[in-house]
Amino acid sequence: MHYGFLTIYWRDMIRFVRFKTLLISALVQPALWMAFFGIAMSANFDRLGSSIPPIPGVPEVQYLTYMAAGVIAMTTLFTSLFGGIVILFDKNWGLMREIMASPLPREQIIFGIALSGMTKSFIQVMIVMAFGLLIGVTFFAGYTIGHTAIALLGILLFVGMFSIGFLFFSAAISISMETPEGLQGIITLLTMPIFFASNALYPVSAFPPVLQAISTVNPLSQLVNGVRYFAIGDNFTTMGIHYVYTTADILLSFTVLVIFTVAMFGVAWWRFKVAVVT
Repeated sequence: MHYGFLTIYWRDMIRFVRFKTLLISALVQPALWMAFFGIAMSANFDRLGSSIPPIPGVPEVQYLTYMAAGVIAMTTLFTSLFGGIVILFDKNWGLMREIMASPLPREQIIFGIALSGMTKSFIQVMIVMAFGLLIGVTFFAGYTIGHTAIALLGILLFVGMFSIGFLFFSAAISISMETPEGLQGIITLLTMPIFFASNALYPVSAFPPVLQAISTVNPLSQLVNGVRYFAIGDNFTTMGIHYVYTTADILLSFTVLVIFTVAMFGVAWWRFKVAVVT
């Protein structure tokens, strides 16, 4: 059995740690988004919802906590979409030609890049959650230690599946591109609709019907559902809107992510199979 993907994984993680600017920006940027956007918008949205009578027995969650789940999803999306850029750098530096010429199966390259990107996403998610708790995010409120541990595993499971899917997608784009500028242009074009046509920052009930339908099948919305379910709970209100998540809802969200990931692996495998690197 081939384990060449571990070499690809380890090489990419060493590069991630050694490039200090990339490392610091990747870790600090989500925290800054949470601090500036989250705190600024939280007061406004909480004020809007304060006039709506609370539902007896249902916990009320501040917008900062509601949005923190969206920031986790946003961070994972950005990290995953740009994760494949290392493939493009390797192409330009001639390293990918050497890897392709080796006996290493091409799917091992995809797995190695996906595993390293998922690890980076895990690191960023843990930093976002830790920073969020410092500025007032009420994740895991009333949870026992055991319940918190299970919730963390659930969040990482959703983050991991989502991350791998978009890393496969990013790898497929990267192996097909010739310049970093082209890749960045495509990713920037895709990021905005994926992010804003989701429930990351705002309730989808306020969206037009077409955007509501798009949000329903948007993988980012499925990730946010999982994070909120595990981090906040299955029954809460925010901004006057009552949220109830059932086990079936969360299983459906995870199933959508699994289907998306399998489909993206098929696309990546096809692109690597026909790729010609000179």
